Amino acid sequence: MSNTRELNNNDDIYIGIRFPLNHNESGFFYKTKTLNEQVKSNIRNVLLTSKGERVFQPNFGSDLQRLLFEPYTDSFIDDIQNTITESLNTFLPYVNINNIFVVQNESNPNMVNIQIEYSTTIEPNSLDSITFNFNVDSEGT
Repeated sequence: MSNTRELNNNDDIYIGIRFPLNHNESGFFYKTKTLNEQVKSNIRNVLLTSKGERVFQPNFGSDLQRLLFEPYTDSFIDDIQNTITESLNTFLPYVNINNIFVVQNESNPNMVNIQIEYSTTIEPNSLDSITFNFNVDSEGT
């Protein structure tokens, strides 16, 4: 296969495993068919894995969830943007971050929405985004 379009359009090729891990009716993990699906899955995996959570790879992941439970400070949004940027640059260097939007809900300060606009080094002109909605209350995220 010489390019991404050929990979994405070949019904016999799967790119990887979709996260979060779950299995389909036949008992196998759900798989990703396209590069874009796998990149989103990889971003989700890195950002929602806390550092120290992964066995034998204590530095894998991000401090995102820890930051969400910290008291609100003036640097809250910058800290979140920095940890996202640092984690993705370290573990997914093929992801180019274009923008990170962090919005705390005015009517419910326990709700934080994060949207990341990105492209990949393979398709730098193809912009995509992923959104995380966190409700940081007594029930968790």
